[in-house]
Amino acid sequence: MSKKLTFILSGGGTGGHIYPAIAIAKELEKRFSGCKILFVGASDRMEMQKVPQVGYEIIGLWISGIQRKLTLSNLMFPFKLLSSLLKSRKILRKTKPDVVIGTGGFASGPLLRMASAANIPTLIQEQNSFPGITNKWLAKNADRICVAYDNLDRFFPAQKIVKTGNPVRQDLIEIASKREAALLKFGLSKEKQTLLVLGGSLGARRINQLIENELDFLIDQNLQIIWQCGKLYFEDYKKYADHNGVKVLEFIDTMDLAYAAADIIISRAGAGSVSELCIVGKPVLFIPSPNVAEDHQTKNAKAVVSKGGALMLREQELDRFQQEFKKVIESDALQEKLSTNIKELALPNATSAIVDEIEKIIK
Repeated sequence: MSKKLTFILSGGGTGGHIYPAIAIAKELEKRFSGCKILFVGASDRMEMQKVPQVGYEIIGLWISGIQRKLTLSNLMFPFKLLSSLLKSRKILRKTKPDVVIGTGGFASGPLLRMASAANIPTLIQEQNSFPGITNKWLAKNADRICVAYDNLDRFFPAQKIVKTGNPVRQDLIEIASKREAALLKFGLSKEKQTLLVLGGSLGARRINQLIENELDFLIDQNLQIIWQCGKLYFEDYKKYADHNGVKVLEFIDTMDLAYAAADIIISRAGAGSVSELCIVGKPVLFIPSPNVAEDHQTKNAKAVVSKGGALMLREQELDRFQQEFKKVIESDALQEKLSTNIKELALPNATSAIVDEIEKIIK
């Protein structure tokens, strides 16, 4: 393809929308040499820092979501939406993109809406098993909708859906050979099983409280623990570091090694985490966050549990933690079954598959 192509990507508010967009951008650069890439985000959200850190230009829109109660932000929403629609039209006229790609979040709404109105091809990437408001709003006019779960024709036009999976870090594809290096990195023993506890970059308060309350129980199971407690909670829990093989970390920058060291994992059920855990293929106990739009983490976890690929406890069920956890720790057969079943749900070539769809739209 001799023409230098231009792509605009929009997604943000959370890492779950930003990192897939960045992965797609990198694959586009590989596939279409010399292409121009621009990001559009919400001007006061984390994408305005994260995207420039990896070397891409980003333009911010004055946009935010609608709160569930009457707030000043809600009263301002019509003005923000109008401002964002007009600015999006200006961006599109100036850059003349070949395709506009949305990965969810507020900013992708006005941008993709204006792109469709201008007959510019659009592609939506939906990470969750239950779509957010923005992608449901955009679906009717999108050219292609890339999804990670089955049965999304309940929400989107069936003829536009392609099941590609969610973009994930490529260093997770093969982790078995990294186990020795991983144990060394975290200062762990080869003689014990390792529990990996994940609560996201900021941390998960209820998971941290659970681990603190059950620490003696977990140590009694002859486990060592990598406990990623998050930025917001590190000061509260660092006192448990190196207590009988407990490693307390604010953030893990080598997730491939953390997964390689793990035998069992306790995790939230954000879309990105679920996609990674399917590829990693270790026994998982999901504790989904109830504090997210449409309770989509519970729906994500259920989609895996229904295929026999994981166990799940809701936050209101954590009094049953010991009996559920013992089921896994005491049964090699169950561990093997969970590993086998979750691996069958993995879609490791998602990023490439999404860019295949973008290429088809161009042609």
